[in-house]
Amino acid sequence: MRKAFQLPGFPRLFGGLTTSMLGDSVMLLVLSMWVKTLTGSNGAAGLTFFWMVVPALFAPLYGMYIDRVRRKPLLVWGNVVSALMVLPLLLVADAGDVWVIYVVAFLYGISFVVLPAGLNGLLKEMVPGDLLVEANSCVQTTKEGFRLIGPLIGAALFGLFGGGVVAVVDALSFLAAALIIASIPLRESPPQRSEQHWWHEMTGGVRHLVREPILRHTLVAFALMLIVIGFTEASIYAVLDFFGKPATFAGVVVTVQGVGAVAGGITATRWVRRLGEAGTVTVGMGLLALGLAIVALTSTLWVTLAAVVVLGYALPLTFIAFMTMLQRRTPHALMGRVSAAVETVMGGPQAISLAVGALLVTLLDYHVIFAIMAGFTGAAVAYLLICLRGRLFRPDPPLPASPVGPSPILDRGIVLSEIGVSGGS
Repeated sequence: MRKAFQLPGFPRLFGGLTTSMLGDSVMLLVLSMWVKTLTGSNGAAGLTFFWMVVPALFAPLYGMYIDRVRRKPLLVWGNVVSALMVLPLLLVADAGDVWVIYVVAFLYGISFVVLPAGLNGLLKEMVPGDLLVEANSCVQTTKEGFRLIGPLIGAALFGLFGGGVVAVVDALSFLAAALIIASIPLRESPPQRSEQHWWHEMTGGVRHLVREPILRHTLVAFALMLIVIGFTEASIYAVLDFFGKPATFAGVVVTVQGVGAVAGGITATRWVRRLGEAGTVTVGMGLLALGLAIVALTSTLWVTLAAVVVLGYALPLTFIAFMTMLQRRTPHALMGRVSAAVETVMGGPQAISLAVGALLVTLLDYHVIFAIMAGFTGAAVAYLLICLRGRLFRPDPPLPASPVGPSPILDRGIVLSEIGVSGGS
């Protein structure tokens, strides 16, 4: 990862990212925890994540406009708006105000589409193709590292002072990120405006994903996995109920997951360089299926927590490899639309799984739910093994230098900053 920090601009970029990622790690689990505390319902808590995913269904519309604007103003104002969007949580007082939490979750979902798309475009512009996996690993490892402390801090603040204090902390983190970005000396050339019909322009990202075979097959596998993986959001509280733990113990579970996630983020570069991006995605999904199967088969707390470490390791491995694949195989002019299209392709199945999971947790034992998730994720691995045979488990060839590389519009020796990452900032 050290090579990424030697790039002009990346240290400031990394510093800007850490600010909002810490705020997110403190807030995100608190939203569902807050609903669980107010209503006592596992299903209602799971629906918090459903509302967070719904905006991804409209992501291609956002992507069209993302590719029309400069990255820096988009990210500055995106962070300012994100800071404002969490402040209505200060009005939540009782179970009758749960709808406010759902509205904030929905607005959070919009920021999860817009800000990562802006980040992808910026990384594509400033980082050479052979260092993209290292840059992504730095960002993702830090994000997962915050899982070690963020959820515990969030749960502690929530338990001691209530959700309003957590909302203020999150808002301040967004504002700090916006200030960092606004202070950066960055000259951006005007984005190219397309003369195509708006529908053709809006669907450009989807068409690219369909025409690029490795991206297409990988996204199909992700859809198979995500159609069930959202069951975990509601099921986590059923697991805690089974072991007699309070809702705030979810912070401990996420922290345990963070231990594995940090290890996964640190080793992702090595996996990708040895097995290629598609091969690493396949390994990550295989480990994910293994962890889910262990949770399904055990009724012992320490074994369940050990499986959570495996799940934590698998997630950054899978998503770092996929994000690098996406950036390497997408033209810069399409980066915003392709990133948004991916959010839709992934967000649709995930929204369905979150809604279905909120229902299933009231009907089935959590062991059965995790067995279903393990089966579908295993099917996704089998799909990749069949459809990408001959192209898996081998290093990816280097890309030509011209499409990616440091941009001439950046001041040499001046560092950049941004906020956001796929699936959240």
